[in-house]
Amino acid sequence: QVQLVESGGGLVQPGGSLRLSCACSGFPFSSYSMNWYHQAPGKERELVASISRDGRRINYADSVKGRFTISRDNAKNTLYLQMNSLKPEDTAVYYCKARAFLEYWGQGTQVTVSS
Repeated sequence: QVQLVESGGGLVQPGGSLRLSCACSGFPFSSYSMNWYHQAPGKERELVASISRDGRRINYADSVKGRFTISRDNAKNTLYLQMNSLKPEDTAVYYCKARAFLEYWGQGTQVTVSS
């Protein structure tokens, strides 16, 4: 059974930090590129960051460059997103996605940035 379970979301003040995790099972994690998306209320889901299977190729949306860091641990089948200098506009549900021949999504974790 394929599972992608996000965790680490919550309420944080502007300028704060959060670290999201996506624990994966049921598929060969190291054979899949991985992505983080977010979806704010009333908006479409957007790509935030992506990482290749071996972690050597990384891309970020312009809105998060210099603030967010995507990483993966293939030994632990886990994807991470370190989010620093958070802004109210980062408020959204954050999803991880595994992509190869098939695609799998997690259920999402809420991030709220507010004072």
